[in-house]
Amino acid sequence: MPQALERAEGCWAWVVLLAAVVTQGLTLGFPTCIGIFFTELQREFQANNSETSWFPSILTAMLHAGGPLCSILVGRFGCRATVMVGGVLASLGMVASSFCRTLGQLYLTAGFFTGLGLCFGFQSTITVLGFYFTRRRALANAVASVGVSLGITLWPLLARHLLEELGWRGTFLVFGGVFLHCCICGAILRPMAPSMAPAPREGPSVPSKTPAPGCLAACGRAILRHLAFDILWHNAGYRVFTLGVTWMILGFPLPQVFLVPFAMQHGVDEHKAALLISIIGFSNIFLRPMAGLVAGRQNFARYRKYLFSLAVLLNGLTNLVCAVSANFRVLVVYCLVYSVSMSVVGALFFQVLMDVVPMDRFSRALGLCTILESFSILISPPMAGFVLDNTDSNFSYVFYMSSFFLISAALFMGGSFCALQKKERQGRPAEAEAAVPESAPLRTLGREDTGSPEKRPCTEEIMYVTSV
Repeated sequence: MPQALERAEGCWAWVVLLAAVVTQGLTLGFPTCIGIFFTELQREFQANNSETSWFPSILTAMLHAGGPLCSILVGRFGCRATVMVGGVLASLGMVASSFCRTLGQLYLTAGFFTGLGLCFGFQSTITVLGFYFTRRRALANAVASVGVSLGITLWPLLARHLLEELGWRGTFLVFGGVFLHCCICGAILRPMAPSMAPAPREGPSVPSKTPAPGCLAACGRAILRHLAFDILWHNAGYRVFTLGVTWMILGFPLPQVFLVPFAMQHGVDEHKAALLISIIGFSNIFLRPMAGLVAGRQNFARYRKYLFSLAVLLNGLTNLVCAVSANFRVLVVYCLVYSVSMSVVGALFFQVLMDVVPMDRFSRALGLCTILESFSILISPPMAGFVLDNTDSNFSYVFYMSSFFLISAALFMGGSFCALQKKERQGRPAEAEAAVPESAPLRTLGREDTGSPEKRPCTEEIMYVTSV
């Protein structure tokens, strides 16, 4: 462990990067294969679209909402233990779900527990990369994002094959064993900062004097420390980004959940329908790292917010294709264009957040943003399922709804960022004009009183105005 501390970006850092690639493929890539089980779960539990949609929504919501809890565990026990706990939790959730008899039990096991375990896995690996990589952090994050693309590519194919051979219960049981590989990846993560653990231990010393108020105060301080409500109130750029992303998420995950049942409803073979999600993931293998590296260049720093809004707009416009045609070749083209916009959105998300929020507050800002995202993710698929139940399973309305949320969010963010930048440009000349009239008379007075005993006080006033 001391050797790891001494050599950041050493040889072991690349082993950690490989573990991060595998972990992100296992965790972030998994929700994309849930749509393959949609029809089977409906048939098994005799449920409608809205009831079945709660399963992927709870799973994905917990994948994002567990961020603050994950950060507390990382600070207390380190990234290695948190990833291993997440792997065990996700595995137990999937194994228990294979014995479920009601949808409510499935919500709790595969939705809540598995989603929380996946959150512990992927967020801890993102954190540990920040310790192991400093100079090459952009490259490390771009390479780690390849794992997400690999997961999106391989999970649907594996799920389709296992579903045919073992059924959904046997498939979920196998998935429980697959998630145990997160424990192996977690064991590789040698902690870079052993001093992380003592910091949170100072918290329990407060309740010893006043037990009940101390506990409440400690909980309040923990919530305020990990959630950036103050930044949301004072930072206009962060407010625009958070509100825009929260609205965008209402439509962003819908194609990944409903694309497979939509294709199967229109006569596309089951294997070809599962292949559509894999096409999106395979394209992301190349597009996401490229987008991340290009977005990390300083030349694009001024335009990242507008490129992000443009990518969201393209994503929304692309979804309108599914409302027009369900031909397999058309859907393949749709998946390729969709993967381009999806890659840019994924690559620019963290970069834009870093641009609008100072780095010392980034973790808190990210925690609040993921919490708000989780609420949108939680209600988005059930809302789409409600639309399907009331339109005789017409999937075109789902893609219309997705396009509406994405396009409106893109226009809101793009217009708001433009207005904020224009306001900032107008504010700078006003400040400069306000400073010039104050400094000019003082400088003139200094020149006229050259050699006089009153020169020194004038110089001090000039220095004060200049510093302001």
